[in-house]
Amino acid sequence: MAAQEQQQSADGQGNCSGRCAHLQLRSCRTFCQRQHRLLRGGDVQRLASGSHFRAHLLGRVLPQQQLRKPLNQIFTQFAGLEAADDGSGDVKYHLGTYIERLNRVTNKNIRLAVVANPSHLEAVDPVVQGKTRAEQFYRGDQEGKKVMSILIHGDAAFCGQGVVYETMHLSDLPDYTTHGTIHVVANNQIGFTTDPRFSRSSPYCTDVARVVNAPIFHVNADDPEAVMHVCKVAAEWRATFHKDCVIDLVGYRRNGHNEIDEPMFTQPLMYQKIRKHKNCLDLYADKLIAEGTVTAEEVKSVAAKYENICEEAFALAKTETHVKYKDWLDSPWSGFFEGKDPLKVAPTGVKEETLIHIGNRFSSPPPNAAEFVIHKGLLRVLAARKAMVDEKVADWALGEAMAFGSLLKEGIHVRLSGQDVERGTFSHRHHVLHHQLVDKATYNSLQHMYPDQAPYSVSNSSLSEYAVLGFEHGYSMTNPNALVLWEAQFGDFSNTAQSIIDQFISSGQSKWVRQSGLVMLLPHGMEGIGPEHSSCRVERFLQMSSDDPDYFPPESDEFGVRQLHDINWIVANCSTPANYYHILRRQIALPFRKPLILCTPKSLLRHPEAKSPFGEMSEGSEFQRIIPDNGPAGQNPSNVKKVVFCSGRVYYDLTKTRREKQLEGEIAIVRVEQISPFPFDLVKEQANLYKNAELVWAQEEHKNQGSWTYVQPRFLTALNHSRDVSYVGRACGASTATGSKAQHIRELNALLNDAIST
Repeated sequence: MAAQEQQQSADGQGNCSGRCAHLQLRSCRTFCQRQHRLLRGGDVQRLASGSHFRAHLLGRVLPQQQLRKPLNQIFTQFAGLEAADDGSGDVKYHLGTYIERLNRVTNKNIRLAVVANPSHLEAVDPVVQGKTRAEQFYRGDQEGKKVMSILIHGDAAFCGQGVVYETMHLSDLPDYTTHGTIHVVANNQIGFTTDPRFSRSSPYCTDVARVVNAPIFHVNADDPEAVMHVCKVAAEWRATFHKDCVIDLVGYRRNGHNEIDEPMFTQPLMYQKIRKHKNCLDLYADKLIAEGTVTAEEVKSVAAKYENICEEAFALAKTETHVKYKDWLDSPWSGFFEGKDPLKVAPTGVKEETLIHIGNRFSSPPPNAAEFVIHKGLLRVLAARKAMVDEKVADWALGEAMAFGSLLKEGIHVRLSGQDVERGTFSHRHHVLHHQLVDKATYNSLQHMYPDQAPYSVSNSSLSEYAVLGFEHGYSMTNPNALVLWEAQFGDFSNTAQSIIDQFISSGQSKWVRQSGLVMLLPHGMEGIGPEHSSCRVERFLQMSSDDPDYFPPESDEFGVRQLHDINWIVANCSTPANYYHILRRQIALPFRKPLILCTPKSLLRHPEAKSPFGEMSEGSEFQRIIPDNGPAGQNPSNVKKVVFCSGRVYYDLTKTRREKQLEGEIAIVRVEQISPFPFDLVKEQANLYKNAELVWAQEEHKNQGSWTYVQPRFLTALNHSRDVSYVGRACGASTATGSKAQHIRELNALLNDAIST
């Protein structure tokens, strides 16, 4: 799986064909004997991650056309050494790689990368496509002439994994196309023991590619010259038409699924034939010798020459004392980490004049308003925005626009992607205005903030979560100086992208030293609109957070940023536009990159109290991990009988009930805005402020969901087990929410009455 500069044109495709031909026929004797047994049993990803393939017998393809990870670094992975880098690492055939080399045919440098990938076979497909698209974007490659992608698939996975179909359908979408991908299918019974007659309903495993009318080339992997010819045709097709094409390499596995497998258990007739069948190397060598192209001695000489190369690399590998995961980065961020204080965060507040300028532009109709007819309802939206700017106060949409606009002013590329993101699922964003009389005529004010601003891309995606989230993750890996966001239509829809979340976003840095600043915007909150439109399943993200519930880190001035440095990702549920604004800008202000999981509201988008004055976003302001009670309770903490800790939109329900019961002086409400990493220091500070008060955690989610199971042990650690914290909220439930409005209101009232009582 590689994204590479297409400077080698059709010649470079020879590398692809050799790799895949050998993939089918794994008994090539030119491998180093010590590694042959392991390598021949590897899966697609293992072979794609840097091994040298010799199906191009006799060196007919120039060495610089091969993706050459230094052999000694490959062999070091087999030695079982300790790692010199932080992280858990991964099995060797999941690792990516990156190399820059000279193509002596064109005399140009080529950058080649293999993206690190998990055993979820096809999950890496959209990640590669997103990375490729980003590489094209940063190079101004609008036609895909400098950068291209090659995806290597297994036959069973190609037709069986839905993400293949989802990724295919991105191929021609304007904001997702990579201008043609070459798909190579290793059709060699890679589905382990399941007979193809029981694993697919179509005649060919490649029939899924017919949905985009991609040409499909079926070729016998026992015929290297036919494979070479097909690969050259595929390269020319892609270079000419900039469309996807598929190479179906029909072969077999000589040793079953791996080197210790016994395929005769399940495919006895097939493997009786395979064991009598000569391997590809012998067949091709015999053919060349018979036609007089080479002699038997020349064949032996080439094999011996490569054997010597492997032996020298193997000897060099023995001198290594540690494996280095950083050697396997698929896209190094050159210069990003150098010269920075790893615990210093740049300011996130900006000048008030900047906020006013962005607000005025964002609330203005197109410059040619007399000719550009927009919907009358949007005129009211723009007028309401202008009124807020005049009052120097921001709602959720305006706060977001100010975060984006200020980053664009600073030269930071912003890309927002997902279903209905241009308008916003809840009709709150309206970044793209549509001419009511002219098709495809649009205006995006955030693209016209400043004459020298960075580009802003907001893209309605296909109705896909798995592929599109993978695509945006790949995009975010390419350049750290960009804010890349994916928004779910509803938060719980992210569950269909769980493989990307589990395999890449949560654990990517630990496994592959691969940082990403991707932001996931997940609408969340119980509004009485049913189980599939309520919860973003925040408990799942919190469960995968890597901070220790029993460890209170040493308190210091850098407590908050050190936590961010050490965590695998950030999970937050903001309750104000200002905090949302700051946490988005903080993604770029940090001296490193971490994924950000943001629970975003629905009802708060227009809630009259969910607004922030410009002063909370201007210079000197910053993100608040906890927002304390600033009312009567906070001013007289000794009078407080109960402290209610909460997160997100439920805060506004709690304050309303407290006001109605006239308990503002007796009950304090403290908002935990950043849930993970947990703000131990600030929780301790708030608890100490209210020494005589009962402490409770209130949430609108069910007890077995939401943040409770995550925060409870951390509260106890923060308080040194000297005080307890109790739970207020819904009882345990199998579903995330009720579909009955009456039941929802009854549950909510019980929660509020429980929380706001003394």
